[in-house]
Amino acid sequence: MSTSTAPAAGLIGGNTTFRDKEKPMAVRSANIVAARAVADAIRTSLGPRGMDKMIRSGKGETIITNDGNTMLKSMSVMHPTAKMLVNLSAAQDVEAGDGTTSVVVICGALLGAADRLLGKGIHPSVISEAFQRAAAAAVQVLHDMSQPVSLTDRATLLQAANTSLSSKIVSQYSGLLGSMAVDAVTKTIDIKTADNVDLKNIRIIKKVGGTIEDSELVDGLVLHQPVIKAAGGPARMEKAKIGLIQFQLSPPKPDVS
Repeated sequence: MSTSTAPAAGLIGGNTTFRDKEKPMAVRSANIVAARAVADAIRTSLGPRGMDKMIRSGKGETIITNDGNTMLKSMSVMHPTAKMLVNLSAAQDVEAGDGTTSVVVICGALLGAADRLLGKGIHPSVISEAFQRAAAAAVQVLHDMSQPVSLTDRATLLQAANTSLSSKIVSQYSGLLGSMAVDAVTKTIDIKTADNVDLKNIRIIKKVGGTIEDSELVDGLVLHQPVIKAAGGPARMEKAKIGLIQFQLSPPKPDVS
């Protein structure tokens, strides 16, 4: 009795330990697969031969774009790790305004490399530390090859804006839109002291009808609220004093779905 009981107890304990080691590995693999699936979904929109995506939202709207941030925001991503890639693209869009697809594709490639290293038995902490060292080395290389750009150098700023627009649907209008983008940024910052721009100071107003050539940059405020003639007020007034009120003047809309 004593001889048969000891191996059985050892066998049960061994199985439990093996399963405990397997569980974290399975979770890591599932997270990597979910994140790489998102990266692979938008990989084909990167580069000069990248294809545009047609997305139909839940509200019935149809969006045609090759912008990574727009595609990720339009996708219904449920996995928490995959949502981190959506946040990564949004952070890149806020910080640089471009490269939203590139950062997601690079992240997917790094996760694929990490998965292969995990398969070789390398500890995740070692892989993470190696990625941190590689990131520091990459930043140093970028600093060494970078060239300083003055905000007063309009030609260089236009070249950078046109390069960003070259991969977009409106690339043929980069001459018009690039100039508008540069002027919009330089007019909302102090060129002597600014190191970044708050995009909330620039508003894009879309109107149905017309073409892209009809777009224009307005140095000031654009009020697209129609004139209410029912009150009997004037429809045109010269040299008027304008008051800016920070609350809604129009009647509230009922919340009915």
